[in-house]
Amino acid sequence: MLELFGSGLFSLWLDMAGVQVKPLDALEALAWQTSPGLVVAPDPNPAGAKTVEQYFQDLVTGKLVAGNTIASQGIWIQSGPILMANHEGTKPMPAASLTKIATSLVSLKMLGGEHQFETLISAKGAIQNGVLQGDLVITGGGDPLFVVQEAIALANTLHKMGIKEVKGNLIVVGNFAMNFQRNPTLAGEFFKKTLNYTTWSRDITLHYSLMPKGTPKPQLKIAGRVILATEPVASTTLLVRHRSLPLKQLINEMNVFSNNDMAEMLAEAVGGHTVVQATAAKLARVPESEIQLINGSGLGVDNRISPRAVCSMLMVLQREAVVNGMTIADLFPTSGIDHRGTMHSRHLPNATVMKTGTLRDVSALAGVVPTRDRGLVWFTIINRGPFVSSFRQEQDKLLQNLVKQLQLPQTVPTAIAPHSGIKNLPSLGAGDRNEVVFR
Repeated sequence: MLELFGSGLFSLWLDMAGVQVKPLDALEALAWQTSPGLVVAPDPNPAGAKTVEQYFQDLVTGKLVAGNTIASQGIWIQSGPILMANHEGTKPMPAASLTKIATSLVSLKMLGGEHQFETLISAKGAIQNGVLQGDLVITGGGDPLFVVQEAIALANTLHKMGIKEVKGNLIVVGNFAMNFQRNPTLAGEFFKKTLNYTTWSRDITLHYSLMPKGTPKPQLKIAGRVILATEPVASTTLLVRHRSLPLKQLINEMNVFSNNDMAEMLAEAVGGHTVVQATAAKLARVPESEIQLINGSGLGVDNRISPRAVCSMLMVLQREAVVNGMTIADLFPTSGIDHRGTMHSRHLPNATVMKTGTLRDVSALAGVVPTRDRGLVWFTIINRGPFVSSFRQEQDKLLQNLVKQLQLPQTVPTAIAPHSGIKNLPSLGAGDRNEVVFR
């Protein structure tokens, strides 16, 4: 352990976390080390325990929970290897959308932050005078954020190639979804309608209005119907290869809006919820019994994760983010930075990186908050009961009270400072992600 204190790596880590530590404060410095699953000792500083004790008193006083239901409320607060507070922290509980933390971790680890999903557009038949004398084939590759803007950009690319009409059908192959509609036939119908502005619905027109001014309105007519193929279509010519946004941006969008369909598609991309469960537990160094999943999104109370496992996964995610040239703030909503999605109406300390989880009788919050006196503090709060809105207010107050005692740092630590290029609004419908293959 003494070797750790003297190492340059430890000093570098402290600098990244924004912590200034005197040489003789070695034991206290340990509190800022982020090592998933490692807890050396309880915190001698009572700030965390007292804050949680007051939190539970407020829940009971406010009649949000009864005394006999305290055991169904879970909390884990950790700073490096120092356990600051624990209540039922190793007990798997319905975690709702905290499940997306596991999906984020495993997809980032297995695919990499720069991974892009491919959607292929092919022709079955000859192209004569701008008319495809056959079928247009779209082969999905699991893109979880293929939306109207992406389809419009694809249609405009086909128009630039001189293709203005399809005499045959639209054939859908593979894992194709559009606007979070994962039924491939219905997604195909939506895609077909989007290709021709004369058939646009109000919803499509609204999406188009968000695109850069001057974006052409496509008019690619498909005479036939939408057909779902159960196997690859033979004798086709690849026209365009469309690439999704990089995975790092997809994960951020999924978590900002807690999008269930995106989460399910990312889980499928790495082998399904069983792979997510086993891999997340291994990476977080917790027993697999503490991560019990039935899907990748968190829908349903049978997705159960312990508060400790959630914190451990977040710590590993921070490490994997650094490997991919990011921080954890590039993957999750961050207070003071994000003003969209689940961050709406939350009142969290500045620079808190967080993920929410909500079901009918579940309200959960997890993440990391920077402090002056304890560096990065990782937390998970899982509440059971019908008062979801009130639970959210109490969760925010718990963190505010904790930070009052530990103080906010003067500047956001480098370790959780987001990169503006990743946190910018995604450039949906960007033509440079459409590669023309057929010349």
